[in-house]
Amino acid sequence: MMSHPICVTCGVQHSDATTGCKVCDDERQYVGWEGQQWQTLAGMSRDGYRNRIKEIESGLWGVGTEPRFAIGHRSLVVCSDNGNILWDPISFVDDDTVNRLAELGGVQAISASHPHFYGAIVEWSHAFDRAPIFLPRADREWVCREDPGYEFYSEEASPIAGITLIRCGGHFDGSAVLHWPEGANGRGALLTGDTIQVVLDRRYASFMRSYPNLIPLDPGSIRGILEAIEPYSYDRIYGGWWDRNIAEDAQKAVAVSAKRYLRWSGSVTP
Repeated sequence: MMSHPICVTCGVQHSDATTGCKVCDDERQYVGWEGQQWQTLAGMSRDGYRNRIKEIESGLWGVGTEPRFAIGHRSLVVCSDNGNILWDPISFVDDDTVNRLAELGGVQAISASHPHFYGAIVEWSHAFDRAPIFLPRADREWVCREDPGYEFYSEEASPIAGITLIRCGGHFDGSAVLHWPEGANGRGALLTGDTIQVVLDRRYASFMRSYPNLIPLDPGSIRGILEAIEPYSYDRIYGGWWDRNIAEDAQKAVAVSAKRYLRWSGSVTP
């Protein structure tokens, strides 16, 4: 398993390298300017990559690779009495990381917001007794390394009691968020990757078909995201990177941000 190729640009692990990276060949991503390049877990270990594990709030831990690799997002681990779920797995996994997370109760389920954040998702599953991998069926075509551990859902899934995966669409047809009702001291939190992107002004969020290539998202998709998350209460959003979070009043921030986006796209009257 240590030899399965990992795309240096997007960080997604593939079954083999014979056909290039289909994630980066898509218009939402890009092939690195120096051409397609690959890495492996063994190579990353030799090159000195390590993971930093940090408690973010009670019941929530972040896992990020140093130095930065590929897209540079960090994973989140939601811990609960019913089990733990790994969200948006990163590309690098090693024994030190597995052992530390085992001390926190291990990982009983894995999921991701969208294909750019699949990382070494199968490696993570195998590291934790083949924990099931929950992904939206709408993004089935973007699985780059096949494995019997996938469980594909349609609109919602609850891999851990009390935690809900919600397919929102948008960035990808299967773009999803995770609702954690115990987050933010019981006020609720959404883990969004960049399905709902926390921007540099962290009072707001945004929505795009492609962030690196600046392709806007159509108004219907944005309304679909809002409709999908409307039944869920949350006060905080955790985006895809360290500190890309909306600490409070996140539900209001998303509504205001969506209205702003739609206004400037000409879809609503100011």
